[in-house]
Amino acid sequence: MTALTLSTAAASGLRADAIVVGVAKGAKGPVVALGAESVDKAYDGKLASVLETLGASGGEGEVTKLPAPSGFKAPVVLAVGLGAVPEKDSAYDADTLRRAAGAAARALAGTKRAGFALPIADAADVGAVAEGALLGAYSFDAYKGNGKDTKAAKGKGKAENGAKNGKAPLAEVALLGAKPRDKAHKAAVERATAVTEELNRARDLINTPPNDLNPEAFAAVAGAAAKEHGVKVQVLDEKALAKGGFGGILGVGVGSDAPPRLVKLSYTSSKAKKHLAFVGKGITYDSGGISLKPAGHNETMKCDMSGAAAVFAAVISAARLGLEVNVTGWLALAENMPSGSATRPGDVLRMYSGKTVEVLNTDAEGRLVLADAITKASEDKPDAIVDVATLTGAMMMALGGRTFGIMANDDAFRTSVHEIAEEVGEPSWPMPLPEHLLKGMDSPTADIANMGERMGGGLVAGLFLREFVGEGISWAHLDIAGPAYNEAAPFGYTPKGGTGSAVRTLVRLAERTAAGDLG
Repeated sequence: MTALTLSTAAASGLRADAIVVGVAKGAKGPVVALGAESVDKAYDGKLASVLETLGASGGEGEVTKLPAPSGFKAPVVLAVGLGAVPEKDSAYDADTLRRAAGAAARALAGTKRAGFALPIADAADVGAVAEGALLGAYSFDAYKGNGKDTKAAKGKGKAENGAKNGKAPLAEVALLGAKPRDKAHKAAVERATAVTEELNRARDLINTPPNDLNPEAFAAVAGAAAKEHGVKVQVLDEKALAKGGFGGILGVGVGSDAPPRLVKLSYTSSKAKKHLAFVGKGITYDSGGISLKPAGHNETMKCDMSGAAAVFAAVISAARLGLEVNVTGWLALAENMPSGSATRPGDVLRMYSGKTVEVLNTDAEGRLVLADAITKASEDKPDAIVDVATLTGAMMMALGGRTFGIMANDDAFRTSVHEIAEEVGEPSWPMPLPEHLLKGMDSPTADIANMGERMGGGLVAGLFLREFVGEGISWAHLDIAGPAYNEAAPFGYTPKGGTGSAVRTLVRLAERTAAGDLG
């Protein structure tokens, strides 16, 4: 993991490989941002002009390197674009700082130390820059090189894996302008470190090939992390699932040689007044089952456990932060494969709730494992349940590749989750649950079918899940099918591959619940 330090040193005197400054996009050209005054002075106040000559505009994520001025101990100045200059007297928002820090950290791969002189007004800004740098420095290279070290496949991979093949991630970031003795600044960095380490662990899991990460292996990773951080863990194997009547999870996993698991992670605080339950879809590989996916849709299906990875990371983060709220995570783990024993279209499953489901499409499997886990989570009578899943292609069609949808049985709770997601920099959008779409899931054979109308398929999936939420429990469903896995080029602090989508939303939800901000 990239190391973070707080430093009051002058940029000119810092022993580093580079000094990072912010530059914004002004009406008449690039504008040097606050935090870089001493660097600009060393260029005789002409840093903006030099950058403009080099083609820089200050556009968001734009990176420009130039030789450091005479007298600097660092040989390079890296200017990173912040986007438009904020309105008068207003600061840059937190995610602008995160994205800029992430872009800079990615551009500095292969270097040992950099001083970040980005605009820092308060502890929140310190935390944002720290998060962005740590997330931007992430690299997954466990399977490159000599092949002797695949720690990431066991859930232990860190950002330094990149040293094995190509450039190693930036090793150390010194946050210039942050105060080492300021309690708020120190706390912001400690929080950022805990959350990003767990988020990056989620990314490792998502990126791990499915031949190394099946349900049993995922459960082992979760158990080891839980033991390390004082979280109780319970793992239901295939025998326990059968004895308990978890027909949804078993029905999805029955076609695979790797049997399913249901993992319960319990973090408790003696001072907690509220209880949250997080439920994650953990399909470690999704072939579509008998309803086999067409060619071109299978290659990234190792990411279909991203919801479970997010839940896992959020529970461990809550434990590391010592939040005064009880958080239970449920990881519904299965591999969806076609075989002679696989569930067929037309089969009827009896779910853990007792309801029967006619399976019309075995590629609509995520809702089946989630339904069992949601029913089980409801037995503890939490104040709220949030499930996270790469659930439907329909949500990607509706919202694109960077935004997740939020559905809920409580409009106020949906609004709160949406506000929290936007606050932490995870684009999201509230979606409805139209009652008329329920009719499409009528089955002549069972209580409900796992498919309904094709149009609005993401909403149909949400309505299906709602049927399994315990009475009187607020529930939200996050369909992260779009942002969970980035197949395009990296941007900001988002890498190619697994992103860790929804981790920060869940953690902030737990923090606000602990603080009593959610009623």
